[in-house]
Amino acid sequence: MDAAGTPTRPAAPEPADRLPSGARLLKGERNWWFLGPGGVARLADRHVTADGGLRPEAERRLHESGLFTTPRIGAYALTVLTSTHCNLGCGYCFQNTAQDQGGGSRPPRIARTRLTSDTITSILGFTERQMAAAGLEKLSVLLFGGEPLLNPRGCVELLERAGKIAPTSAWMISNATLLTPHLARRLAELGLASVQVTFDGDRPDHDRIRVGRADGGGTFDKIVRNIARASEVSPLRWTLRVNVSQETFDGVDALIDRLAGTLDPARCSLYFARIGDVGVGYANSLLHNGDLAAAFTRWQRRALELGFTVSRPGARKTCVTCGHTDGRYGAVVSADGTLASCWETAGKPDWEVGTVTDGYLPSAVTRDRWIGCQDLYRYDEDARTLARFRDTVDTALLDHLHATGRL
Repeated sequence: MDAAGTPTRPAAPEPADRLPSGARLLKGERNWWFLGPGGVARLADRHVTADGGLRPEAERRLHESGLFTTPRIGAYALTVLTSTHCNLGCGYCFQNTAQDQGGGSRPPRIARTRLTSDTITSILGFTERQMAAAGLEKLSVLLFGGEPLLNPRGCVELLERAGKIAPTSAWMISNATLLTPHLARRLAELGLASVQVTFDGDRPDHDRIRVGRADGGGTFDKIVRNIARASEVSPLRWTLRVNVSQETFDGVDALIDRLAGTLDPARCSLYFARIGDVGVGYANSLLHNGDLAAAFTRWQRRALELGFTVSRPGARKTCVTCGHTDGRYGAVVSADGTLASCWETAGKPDWEVGTVTDGYLPSAVTRDRWIGCQDLYRYDEDARTLARFRDTVDTALLDHLHATGRL
């Protein structure tokens, strides 16, 4: 353990003949952690072989407990860009097509489109066909953009009409600058359960990076105020994503305390993300080393101490949407009805994999266009370094959750 309480021992190897796909076996401070498709289990040293494999008795019990079994997919996952435009001018956005040559807050973006009633009709017809083919009776909708609330009528109409074809739950990724109490209440009535909002560090860093497209002004106070007001009139929960880069790193500790003082931590989950080099001309110089792992551990423990939720580690899972090249269990649809494999390529020219009218293109065409989660992110380190970082952070979190009675 280092000074921050982060395990420094390397994670155990994962013998392919003993672990199910995506499962992880991590060496904690006093025990081992098994993270399988069916859940998490705490194991003793006697359950693990010297080379980091499961002993037969431990494997049998994990099987019997269902931890080797991948849960059945229960809902069709539909992501819809209600607007490809955005009212912010973040220079690192993956939907930018170039930098603002004038050094301002208006980088050129993907083509502007807006969801219409006719397109909603086509999207829901496509969705019904896909759900029938997959044998799914429930629908999960992600409202996405651009900024989805630049088209509030499209958001409302989509959820209203989706609820008529299947039991529907929904969540949204938004910058929250346009979220009003009235809109929050209405969307919640239509099945919206949670909203993911991003912060780029504490207020000074955030207001320098996450700026209004029209005037280049800061957005921190407006976002926090809108979340607080929406929470007063709706049951919405909030996932607060904290982008971590060399530009924001030093302010994260203060941000956690500031958010705890202005929002209800019991309604919020904090998620720390070292963002990859996804924007045109953008680079993140932070490396996935022990110092960064210690910082993630410190932030997670402080968030828990203040009453926030922190996502529990799990097995590596295949994305329901982009993890299946035939779009079997989910789809990403741009505002004009074109299909993308993943939200990372939605609205980008030459990355279409079909349309909601005609369905998916032949696999021979989509093979080179099918992008999965994280495929477009660029890091300086190799996959082994990234895995070691994630294992270190996750092991420390599991140890802490157990020690504090939260697991």
